[in-house]
Amino acid sequence: MWLAETSSGGGNLLYTLAPFILMFAIFYFLLIRPQQKKQKQRGSMLNALKKGDKVTTVGGLHGTISEISDDTVVLKVNDVTKLTFDRSSINNVSSRSEEKSEA
Repeated sequence: MWLAETSSGGGNLLYTLAPFILMFAIFYFLLIRPQQKKQKQRGSMLNALKKGDKVTTVGGLHGTISEISDDTVVLKVNDVTKLTFDRSSINNVSSRSEEKSEA
């Protein structure tokens, strides 16, 4: 009788854990994986920034990159005003600069 109870307990454990495994798989494919993709795209966008790009900051400020370093960006807002931002505060790129590379 003792053997019959332990063998049915193993199958019962599988039925107990199956919903949790299924929920984790659903969370992974619906929440975690898309967030990782977005984060990767944002990182590549920030790495591809260059002088002359027209960008928008997280706060909604529009400007053109006049200087760029590893962690800061200087935006030219109008002919006179230049503002310094962290590179991570750039939200998106409106248009890329058309700089021609010298061969």
